[in-house]
Amino acid sequence: MQDTRALALTFEVSGLPPVKTEALSIFAAGHRQATRVRTLLQAALAAAQRTGWTPLPGPIEVDLVLRCPPGHRTSDASTLLGGVCAVLQDKKRVSSIGLTHLGVLVDVALYDDDRQIRRLSYHEEPAEEFSYQVRVAAVPAGV
Repeated sequence: MQDTRALALTFEVSGLPPVKTEALSIFAAGHRQATRVRTLLQAALAAAQRTGWTPLPGPIEVDLVLRCPPGHRTSDASTLLGGVCAVLQDKKRVSSIGLTHLGVLVDVALYDDDRQIRRLSYHEEPAEEFSYQVRVAAVPAGV
């Protein structure tokens, strides 16, 4: 029987991505990144439901394209990638804090764990409004 799972998922998100800049979990209730986290989770959920996506268990790549007005960059690439990747992995491993405030969004995961990431890419494009595109894809096991 052939595996018909999607091996790449790309979706758009309005606004700014969550950033990971401190030891405090961005999933903590009331965290200053909470709105960005929820927006990303809602966009990922909609894309996953549209395509029938199931979390990837093997090696992956993550691509992030930030669209922003010229001269208005908000953060560095590593904190943007860190925030996006933290949100898109399986959150069940974040057992030290309560996640009930996320409701059904706690189950949104595009892959199991950041240790699966073999390739990361980031670039910026000029735009009038902030938005970003995320792509998560399977990569060959040998990479």
